[in-house]
Amino acid sequence: MMHNWFETKITYEKEIEGGMMKKVTEPYLVDALSFTEAEARIIKEMTPFMSGEFTVANIKRANYTEVFEDETGDRWYKAKVVFISIDEKSGAEKKSASNMLIQALNIHQAIENLDKGMKGTMADYEIASITETMLMDIFPYAVEEDAKSE
Repeated sequence: MMHNWFETKITYEKEIEGGMMKKVTEPYLVDALSFTEAEARIIKEMTPFMSGEFTVANIKRANYTEVFEDETGDRWYKAKVVFISIDEKSGAEKKSASNMLIQALNIHQAIENLDKGMKGTMADYEIASITETMLMDIFPYAVEEDAKSE
């Protein structure tokens, strides 16, 4: 299933230590067909968790080719993975990069989860970089959502 990811930013008043209220903006990833649908989906997903008002402050396309979820992880890491292939005619090495999103507890687990997720792929690859993202959560399409809309 091909995902079409959008990074959405939600702004709301959050209670911090000492009962003070502070305006925060937090990023979430949503699977949607368009910017309009991404906005509608993030509002639908976030409404049950918000007591006060919130606004969708920003929406932008996010280019992730794979997402490896791990319920034990509480952080999201962005990995730049470079696939290496050999051009049959010239014998030259060809590299193509992809961004992947990995859920994990820490960077070591993120690397393990990436390698586990890549098992069975025939392509040679190397991890060019892994960085922790600020993403709070992601909302892929669920299979039951597809069934409801038919």
